[in-house]
Amino acid sequence: MQISTLILGAGAAGMMCAAHAGPGTLLIDHAKRAGEKIRISGGGRCNFTNLYTEPGNFLGQNPHFHKSALSRYTQWDFIDLIARHGIAYHEKTLGQLFCDGKSTQIIEMMRAEMTQVGADLWLHCSVAEVNHDGTHFTATLDHAGTRKTVTARNLVLATGGKSIPKMGASGLAYDLAQQFGHRVTETRPALVPLTFSDKRFSSLSGTAAAAHVSNARTGFDEAVLFTHRGLSGPAILQISSYWREGEEIEIDLAPEGQLFDALKAQRQTQGRRYLTTELAQHLPSRLVDHLAQEIDLTGNLADQSDARLTEITDHLRHWRLKPTGSEGYRTAEVTLGGIDTDGLSSKTMMSKTLPGLYAIGEAVDVTGWLGGYNFQWAWSSGWAAGTAIRASS
Repeated sequence: MQISTLILGAGAAGMMCAAHAGPGTLLIDHAKRAGEKIRISGGGRCNFTNLYTEPGNFLGQNPHFHKSALSRYTQWDFIDLIARHGIAYHEKTLGQLFCDGKSTQIIEMMRAEMTQVGADLWLHCSVAEVNHDGTHFTATLDHAGTRKTVTARNLVLATGGKSIPKMGASGLAYDLAQQFGHRVTETRPALVPLTFSDKRFSSLSGTAAAAHVSNARTGFDEAVLFTHRGLSGPAILQISSYWREGEEIEIDLAPEGQLFDALKAQRQTQGRRYLTTELAQHLPSRLVDHLAQEIDLTGNLADQSDARLTEITDHLRHWRLKPTGSEGYRTAEVTLGGIDTDGLSSKTMMSKTLPGLYAIGEAVDVTGWLGGYNFQWAWSSGWAAGTAIRASS
């Protein structure tokens, strides 16, 4: 079977590419349904982009690579597409856009866009082998129990990274990229909960608090969630992309900076009450009880001098912790690292050394923050590759 373009991976990037690559495009995936990560995203409502998407929201060894695709296919372009399909949406927090209805609306939209341009989709289809003869790619596929051979001028690697292996995630894109002479940067779980071997927060499991979480590289203002295994919540997931084993993180439990003044004021009116009781006006009571094990929080509020209140608030604003690890790819939302962008064109996403080979989405060494940024990279990079393929046909 001869086609123009073979796209491996029917996720967000792969479907976007197929919707723009034109006739003669075949999109394949081993799963029984397309867009599985889209389906489970955002609690089933899909955080499909972010209003504030800009280059600074992304990590990668080349901090400039992603600028081209993101500037030529923006969040506003995808929002326009959503509107044309009549999909209602809302902003949740920090520019995060979610469907009012189910995330399957996004999948149905992308499949409709693919159908409109004549792209085919094969599900239950796995890759046995891919080769290149100097002009074309030849792929041996197992489709619904039948071995098939497909020859294509273009091959697009859109199988994502290693995150959430229970959904079938693998390093296929990395393996094929290396087979065709491309370098793969170090990969590791990102947007992932952090763990502590002593399970010190197990008694706090389910407790959340607003905080500023930081390390030497950056910091984030969002919620921290205490779990049986360690720390999670948006702020922790964000900092995990910048964290390495053996490093500390710092948690500011009073990020608005007014806790000292508030406690001083309470001392005037509620001085006879326990310090822990008054602290619980600002922090979850279970967290206060936990902190009382490492900070002396005994006595009434009236017993605390200004100097002691300063010590307490300083501790709460500079709580330093050293995680022992993360929950790994099992729960990581994305993979940090991937196919080295030095080997790709930032405009077309095509290989600089093997014409017709493209890499897009999470498979590439571009990783976004939590909050719809990774989906926007999928749409933008898929669009860049798809339009380049169509223009060259």
